[in-house]
Amino acid sequence: MLGICRTGESAARLAARGIGARALDLSEKFQAPAGWERLDVLVHCASSGGGGAEAYRAVYRDGLLRAVEAFGPRRVVFVGSTSVYAQDDGAWVDEDSPAEPVVETGRVLLEAERIALDAGGVVARLGGIYGPGRAMYLQRFLEGTAVLEAGGNRFINLIHRDDGAAALVHLAEGPGAEGIFNVVDDTPATQRQIYGWLAEFFKKPLPPEGPTDPNRRRGLTSKCVRNTRLRSTGWAPTFPSYQSAIPEIANFENFSKK
Repeated sequence: MLGICRTGESAARLAARGIGARALDLSEKFQAPAGWERLDVLVHCASSGGGGAEAYRAVYRDGLLRAVEAFGPRRVVFVGSTSVYAQDDGAWVDEDSPAEPVVETGRVLLEAERIALDAGGVVARLGGIYGPGRAMYLQRFLEGTAVLEAGGNRFINLIHRDDGAAALVHLAEGPGAEGIFNVVDDTPATQRQIYGWLAEFFKKPLPPEGPTDPNRRRGLTSKCVRNTRLRSTGWAPTFPSYQSAIPEIANFENFSKK
C-alpha cells in the first residue's frame, strides 16, 4: 500500500502508522515512485484545499488523469461528492437521478467521474464527512455559532468517516463493483433535526434562526440521498444516522459535555 500526500507532513503521519507514503502534488506532472508504475487499485481521494473551480480542475480532474497515467492502475476508485445532485426540493435521489450541478465545482467533479468510469472504474459519491476531530455541526453548536439557516429545513446527507473509509475499501476490493455508488448513511436529516439531536444530547436550547450562507463552494441543495445500491453489495454503516454517532464524537478529546 502506498499513500500519496500533498505535503511531507501528511506523508510522515501515514508513515508513522506503517503506511508507505510519498509527498506528490497531483496538480503538477509527476512520475510514479520506482516499483509503483502498475498498481492493482488506485483510490483517488483528494482535497482541493478549499479552492474554487480552478483548484478542482487541477486536483480532481487533471490530478486523476495524471495519477492514472503515472500508476497505470488495473482498477480506479474516484471519491466524488453527493453535491453533484442539485435537487433542492427535498426529493429522494439515487444514482440514476439527474446529476446537474449548478456550480462549476460540481461540473468539474462530473468530468472527473467520467474519467474513472471510462476506465471501467468506480465512483463513490460521498456525503458530508464527519467523525472524531471532524465534527462541524457539533463544534458550531458547542461554540454557540450554529444557525438554523432559513428555518433549518434543508436536508443534509452525511457519512461517518469510518463508514466512508470502509465503503471505499469495500468498493476497491469488490471484483464486481462498477459504476456509481452513493456513500451516505441511512438517515438524511434536516439541519433542524441535526441540531435538535445535539440539543437533546447536551440539554441545551436549539440554535437561533438566521439567513442562509450564500458562499457555498458546492452549492445549496436539499435532497435525500439513497444508499440502496451500495447496501446491496454487502456494505452497511456502523453509524446509520448522525444521531447514533453523537456519543462517540462528543467524547472525543476535543469536546466536552460541560
